[in-house]
Amino acid sequence: MGSAVLFKKEEGVGIVTLNRPEKYNALNLELKKELLQVLQSAGQDPEVRAVMLTGVGKAFCSGQDLTDHTDPNIAELAFGKSVREQYNPIVMAIAQMEKPVIAVVNGVAAGAGASLALACDMRIISDQSRFVIAFNRIGLVPDTGASYFLPRLVGMGRAMELAMTARDVEAEEAIQIGLANKIVPQEQLETEAFAWLKKLAAGPTKSTGMTKKALYKAMEQSLEEALELEAQLQQQAGCSQDFLEGVSSFVEKRAPKFKGN
Repeated sequence: MGSAVLFKKEEGVGIVTLNRPEKYNALNLELKKELLQVLQSAGQDPEVRAVMLTGVGKAFCSGQDLTDHTDPNIAELAFGKSVREQYNPIVMAIAQMEKPVIAVVNGVAAGAGASLALACDMRIISDQSRFVIAFNRIGLVPDTGASYFLPRLVGMGRAMELAMTARDVEAEEAIQIGLANKIVPQEQLETEAFAWLKKLAAGPTKSTGMTKKALYKAMEQSLEEALELEAQLQQQAGCSQDFLEGVSSFVEKRAPKFKGN
């Protein structure tokens, strides 16, 4: 892959790193194309059992690069086309990946950068991180899934406030209102985040993927539909090698060795 997005595999973790630090990892056409390719590849790679999304430098991602002259959609003000063709596929690649995807927010996450973090399954942040649902600052509306994920994470009233005021949300508040799952000191972020990802990657990732699917589906389903999907997924999980290993390790009083199948 090109240099706008870095990717490496380590102990079952696929580490996806946005790499435009001079632009605070702003999303230009090159980065968006590479990010989608990397996410799709990671989703299909059996060696990747959990995915970390993070950024190089002081920022996680500052959102769309409005100075990107290589993107005809920006020059032509074709923002709807840009959202449909460039951003929405990235969100769907994260949401539909049957593996945990964790945003490791190493600095500011603003605009579409905040949306990308919200689209991930969980968020680990440092004490120097902040979120900005910044679209209204320049007369735009939340995109890249923010209108979907934000109210589900923090509630409708708080989502309205953050989207309409476009104010900064500092790290401690992000934890308090449910924007993030865990906060650690900046100097420990990489180490602690990788330890969390490594633990997830060593888990029963077959059932983890099914759990992710069930929770997303249940947000839009009736109770009866959710119960039926649970039954279907439980049937699949109960036939997996991970389930047999989980039961065997419990009976034998040892740590399980899950393989993700």
